[in-house]
Amino acid sequence: MTLVDNPEMIAKYVEAHAHVWPEIIRGQREVGITDMQIYRRGKNLFMIMDTCDDFDFDRDMARLATLPRQAEWEAYVSQFQGCAASARSDEKWQLMERIF
Repeated sequence: MTLVDNPEMIAKYVEAHAHVWPEIIRGQREVGITDMQIYRRGKNLFMIMDTCDDFDFDRDMARLATLPRQAEWEAYVSQFQGCAASARSDEKWQLMERIF
C-alpha cells in the first residue's frame, strides 16, 4: 500500500498504529490473524501477517470488515492512505507471491 505523499500525514499514520484500538486487535485474532506487522519505507507500506492454518485471505478479511469498529478504523486510517476512503482492508492490502 502507498500512503499519501505528505510527511505530516505519514507521521499521523505511524502514530495511529502505535495506538491501535483494542477492538481492532481482538477482531484480527477472531478471524485467525495471530500477528501483524507493517513496515514503512517512505510512503510505501508492506504488511506481514501470521495466521492460523485454515486462514483464507478473501473469506477472513471480508469477515474482519464486518466486526465492531473495523469500518470506523478503516475510515480513520484511509485519510492517510493512497486509496479510496470507502475501501475495506481486503481491498487495500493485496496478496503477494513469495519468490525467494
